[in-house]
Amino acid sequence: MNYRNLFLALFSIIGIFQAQAQVTFKPGIQAGINISKLTDSNLGNKTDFYIGGFGALKLSKFYTLQPELTYSRQGGKGNLSMGTTTIYDSATNSYIITDYEEANVNASLQYISGITINKFNFTERFYVLAGPFCDILIANTFKVDPKDKERNFNKGQDIDLGIIGGLGYSLKNGVSFEARIKKGVTNAFTNYYTHATDNTNLVYQIGATYTFGK
Repeated sequence: MNYRNLFLALFSIIGIFQAQAQVTFKPGIQAGINISKLTDSNLGNKTDFYIGGFGALKLSKFYTLQPELTYSRQGGKGNLSMGTTTIYDSATNSYIITDYEEANVNASLQYISGITINKFNFTERFYVLAGPFCDILIANTFKVDPKDKERNFNKGQDIDLGIIGGLGYSLKNGVSFEARIKKGVTNAFTNYYTHATDNTNLVYQIGATYTFGK
């Protein structure tokens, strides 16, 4: 067997595949609106923003691997129960449980997100995306009315893991528009009154990206 010819043939095949793939790497930036909530907490939606950068490694006409680093502001706001109020009735020598008391809570959680996006182009312009993320909590604030109840509402775990999925449409000038859903799996919020451990992050994102080098 002529090994020299075999190696030349293999290198030729690899070269053809590389030429067909047209592998490129281009950096980019992104920003958009977060519409977030904390599941199973009875808090409503909170509107904020995200901003970040990425590197798009286009491995084929149909597939791009895109690592991202993003700053994301999330959370939820609304009225939460603080349990019941018990009053002693001396006339009946018994205790009466009154209506539930509520606190108005505005929870803000700020994360640095490391995301691995897999983009699949169905056409030259339309694509779907999906991938895992790891969020690191860098700041949190809780505004509560009445203020003396703030100590009863706090952050959950400092690291959140989950998955992102979405759709996108790209223009020829490097601008793309995306809609994403981001779902965490770890407890992100603690309510002393309920002790729930499944208050996870759910975020709807609408934004735009710009890829350099178009």
